[in-house]
Amino acid sequence: MRQEGDSVSAVWHAGDGVSIIDPRAPVPLTSKDSTTSSQPPTATEAGNKVPIHIAGALVLFALIYVGSLFSPGLQDDADSTHAEAAREMSVTHDYVTLKVNGNRYLEKAPLMYWAVSVCYLFFGTNEFAAHLPVALSMLLLVLLGMRWGRRAFGDRAAVYAGLFVATAAGCYLFTRILIPESILSLFIALAFYFFATALEDGAGWRWYGAYACVALAVLTKGLLAIVVVGLALLFYGVISGEWRRWREFRLFTGTLLFLAIAAPWHLLAGIRNPHFFWFYFVNEHFMRFLGKRIPKDYNKQTSSLYWTLHLVWLFPWSLYLPVALRQPVTDWMERRKRTGDGAKAPRPPLNFRSRTELLCLAWAGVTLVFFSFSTNQEYYTFPAYLPILLLIAGPLANEEEAGSRRWLLWSSGVFAIIGIAISAVLAAGLWNSRHLPFVPDIGTVLAKPDLQAETLSMGHMLDLTGASFAALRLPAILAAVVLLIGPISAFWLRRRGAHFAATWTTAATMAVFLIAAHIALVRFDPFLGSRSMARQIAPELRPTDQVMIYGDQSFGSSLLFYLRRPIELVNGNTTSMWWGSTYPDAPHIFLDDQDLSREWSSSDRVFLFVPQHERAKVEALLPGPLHIASEVSGKLIFANHPEQETRRNSGGKQQTPEK
Repeated sequence: MRQEGDSVSAVWHAGDGVSIIDPRAPVPLTSKDSTTSSQPPTATEAGNKVPIHIAGALVLFALIYVGSLFSPGLQDDADSTHAEAAREMSVTHDYVTLKVNGNRYLEKAPLMYWAVSVCYLFFGTNEFAAHLPVALSMLLLVLLGMRWGRRAFGDRAAVYAGLFVATAAGCYLFTRILIPESILSLFIALAFYFFATALEDGAGWRWYGAYACVALAVLTKGLLAIVVVGLALLFYGVISGEWRRWREFRLFTGTLLFLAIAAPWHLLAGIRNPHFFWFYFVNEHFMRFLGKRIPKDYNKQTSSLYWTLHLVWLFPWSLYLPVALRQPVTDWMERRKRTGDGAKAPRPPLNFRSRTELLCLAWAGVTLVFFSFSTNQEYYTFPAYLPILLLIAGPLANEEEAGSRRWLLWSSGVFAIIGIAISAVLAAGLWNSRHLPFVPDIGTVLAKPDLQAETLSMGHMLDLTGASFAALRLPAILAAVVLLIGPISAFWLRRRGAHFAATWTTAATMAVFLIAAHIALVRFDPFLGSRSMARQIAPELRPTDQVMIYGDQSFGSSLLFYLRRPIELVNGNTTSMWWGSTYPDAPHIFLDDQDLSREWSSSDRVFLFVPQHERAKVEALLPGPLHIASEVSGKLIFANHPEQETRRNSGGKQQTPEK
């Protein structure tokens, strides 16, 4: 059902409700339910501008996300572990039981790994193929945000929704590694969109689309999708009163469709893997929520940090939250005045805009509150980003077209102050490191971390030092310049009343800043991953050689992906490898110190990866002298029987450890 004013749409449907941007559609660049004193553009003018703005948002997305598909290398821990699970799936053709290093890996739902495995088939086993599903899910989130924003709030809000998703700091940060959050967020968002549009036009297929998307979300990250969608819809139905329409919800047939999609993999996994249901549902879902999961390899942010960091993850658009809240607060106060005598205010009729606002509030609220009680990583609340950004895009577009300046100026002013402050910090770091030579390996000038103690995904940010600017000059200069010029320009445009240009300037500023962040991430590649070490020893490896990691596999998990051979783990029967090791058919890859000493003294060649914090222990355990086959960012690969050719090609050196 078209909304009023939807006579011509910039988005058309290509069968089964698939929305595609149509650049030929002449749609006015206005927000619905807004008032403006300025003369609206003609249809011809708008028809010339809207496709350009939509294309511009997609260009910004491509600049940020497409270029970063090819670099840097896979990071150790989750990034390469998940990529390796998909690679082994492709090799074994077992699409039910995930495996890493030949060991059962049953803690994750399979859909993301299926998608990556398909990409390997078409594009080869590489970083591009591994990260393509995440990038595609972000593109679809941008398009969905545009479609939803236009239908609920108008054309300007549609462009803003796409811009906000493409340039929000958290959306970029948490898609640098191969985790399912963006794919999960897409399916949850599609489910809510189908639900909202089904309530609007009553089309039966939309209800079934919602059930199917929830099922796909369950196959992406387990029962969380049921909790978020179910509780949000419950709150929405009670508050809006639309629970009375429950007979339209296709509960029975929709549930059958949900089970038909979600149940088969779970049943097959349970049949093929004894005790799967306890480990997957009880240990990985309920016990993790309660902070009692076995083994403990996670952390929980403090409440104050958890809530305030969302201002960073949604930056810079979180600065416009006061603008988004102004009208709802004003409306609430007016209703209070009208009902001061105790009379109950009549409930306004629901339209697609009001449904969207209420649904997004319930959706974001349930997600944020749920993870405030659970153990959490910074990226767990990714599904809440789109509804929050939609709630900002609509009111911001309305405020701009209504000619409001006060709140917009305040938000832009804060952005300018933050930009100037960050630029000053970067300039100071660059100035203090001006006499230092360029450092190709940034890990050598970072603070010395304890990898076992760092369980939050952004913990490495605390390892930065003043000397690290010697390795980050180009991205630091780029970020300092754009954060100085961009926010000030946006503030100047706000003062002149050029609000649309100011918002675009803010988005372009973030795009350049995120490109600088990508350059910095490439500089961090030797520290965050072990690709360079794998490439260094790969030419010397023979089929009979042994490769080992001392400690948890996550310390050097990218070796698995790049060497593409089994790796033995010394004292590594921990974290994600623990449960799989309990099965009788587990691979014989788990060693202890005694096993290591025996293999090290044998005639077979052994390459031992040692993280920085374990170096002293290994040097005390193994007889010297030790040959260092590779050393990057404090990580080492020792070899027990180096050959002259190895020594010449790898640049290795002899070392006598201090006892």
